[in-house]
Amino acid sequence: MATKIHPTAVVAQGAQLGLDVEIGPHCVISEHAVIGDGTRIGPQVVISGRTTIGKENVIHGLTSLGGAPQDFSYRGEETRLEIGDRNNIREFVTINRGTVKGGGVTRIADDCLLMACCHVAHDCEIESGVILSNNVLLAGHVRVCERANISGSSAAQHFVTIGKFAYVGGLTRMAQDVPPYMILEGHPSRVRGVNVIGMRRGEIQEDEIATLRDAYKAIWRSEGLRREIFAELEGKYPESKALAELLSDMRATEAGGKGRYRESMREDFMRIGREFILGEQDSAPPA
Repeated sequence: MATKIHPTAVVAQGAQLGLDVEIGPHCVISEHAVIGDGTRIGPQVVISGRTTIGKENVIHGLTSLGGAPQDFSYRGEETRLEIGDRNNIREFVTINRGTVKGGGVTRIADDCLLMACCHVAHDCEIESGVILSNNVLLAGHVRVCERANISGSSAAQHFVTIGKFAYVGGLTRMAQDVPPYMILEGHPSRVRGVNVIGMRRGEIQEDEIATLRDAYKAIWRSEGLRREIFAELEGKYPESKALAELLSDMRATEAGGKGRYRESMREDFMRIGREFILGEQDSAPPA
């Protein structure tokens, strides 16, 4: 089908539009935008900078995608926003492109739902199947893993990782990494249990759910040393992939700074950004 552009929309020369794209009234599309087949863009949407959007996305009115990062280090570099396929982005959502120091790219994968008034800051990485409820706020460099579900008005501090299949209750402050498969809630936040409903919806096997329930009791309801508890659980459930992921993520968090694994990756992000965006090569000698 033919692409439909409302006569009041402003689409810059150079923008690349796929087949069957719809652009609503009073939209503004930048010259570097790439929009995939079947994507629907509602009224008064602004798509700025080097923003690439995949296929069959639905972008509702008054969103702003690819705006300059809200970071003092940004100096107008041609950083990017990349959005995958079949995402539903609701009204007033803002997603900023990356910074050089953060790797240069903000990424949204596939099949995500971003409800009204969410903000995704520079250099965030959102994996597939994520739900951000109304007014969720993600600071820069946050990673949200597969099928995580974040309830309304929750906020994540910069460099936080939110694990796969995690569930975050409303109004929760996330200052440290959120373990996968767990429920986090409160201010200050703490792990409250296992996200059984989310895992069942994701067709996680019942034996894995039972293993994680046992792990929750051992880790968060006992007073033993973490390293000893981890070793005991690994010996008890050597075949559990979900448990291995949980313990791996928790060990990574402990290795990071201030309870955030991605804090330890700052130099890596900077190197990647300088190479990808500025074309600079690492001059350090090989290890």
